[in-house]
Amino acid sequence: MTGPAVRISPQDLNRLLGSLEVSFVALTECLVSEGFCLEMGGVDAPGIHYNIQGSGKLVIKGCAPVELKPHTLVIVPSNAPFRIEADGFHRGLQNRRTVDGLLVAVSKDSVNYIVAGDGDPEVILICGFFDACYGSAVDLFSTLTTPIVEQFSEADRLDTTLKNAIAELVTQEVGSGAMSSALLKLVIVHILRRSLYSNNTWVERFSLLRDPQIARAFAEMASNPGAPHTVNSLAQSAYLGRSAFMARFTEIVGQPPMNVLRDLRMRQAAEQLQTGQVPIEQVVRNTGYESRSSFARAFRKAFGMDPSEYRAASAKPKGAPTGAMPDHVTACRPTASGSSRG
Repeated sequence: MTGPAVRISPQDLNRLLGSLEVSFVALTECLVSEGFCLEMGGVDAPGIHYNIQGSGKLVIKGCAPVELKPHTLVIVPSNAPFRIEADGFHRGLQNRRTVDGLLVAVSKDSVNYIVAGDGDPEVILICGFFDACYGSAVDLFSTLTTPIVEQFSEADRLDTTLKNAIAELVTQEVGSGAMSSALLKLVIVHILRRSLYSNNTWVERFSLLRDPQIARAFAEMASNPGAPHTVNSLAQSAYLGRSAFMARFTEIVGQPPMNVLRDLRMRQAAEQLQTGQVPIEQVVRNTGYESRSSFARAFRKAFGMDPSEYRAASAKPKGAPTGAMPDHVTACRPTASGSSRG
């Protein structure tokens, strides 16, 4: 199997990773005894499944089975039912018993535990469900329809990273959710680094990774939204003509470049307003607008309120209503507090 003919440059990937945001949804530990099968329904978020120990198969509906061995990592697309099968037939077990994961899931200390079988587990996986996007504008895994499979090694220490993410949730200390999200991001960064040299065809399925010219232009925007970008300047950074750039960018990203730039700027502005430490005039300059009035119009269109009102609402005590970000600006789907996604 040969790798992609054209790859994103390390410099552009580094800038994209700098704008990558990961929102933690849920962590689940799955333990499957030999001769058992754990069935899981589709989850409305992509899932990272990392095999800590043992051997078996992960079978996603409509896809070829994935062989599991220690340090196998699988990303399952959103809403894709799957099952985890532990080995056992080679030891004389003729019938594999099936367990519905939703019926046996137990939540403790913000972590879900799912056990299939009453003996020592043959397979142990840590599963993390998440949302990931570039610059709060482009959902990284939204178009994924088939799994990503990569084999790591003990030296990569991904098992330690995921165990630490679970440990953070168990402690229930301040910032444990943020820390778990950061640790999950480390795992995703490991995967995206593989796009520079992996021969696996999943790299071709990430639109920004398979089009280095558009990736370069997007990285320009995501790394510095407030710069004086224009369609012409972005087309030049991609070494494309204006019309070809507009067509390819819209096809790859799903929106015209100036729409994406506006969303990136509004997200940056909202984050700076929430801190309460950056004067509004400085926020206007940082986001690349020439006047406060034009910035206010764009902000009001995105958030339904003036920047000063948004800042005041953000400063209210916890539980008080604040302006919700519109779907096209927020990167990650909202989830109910404490709800299970696994």
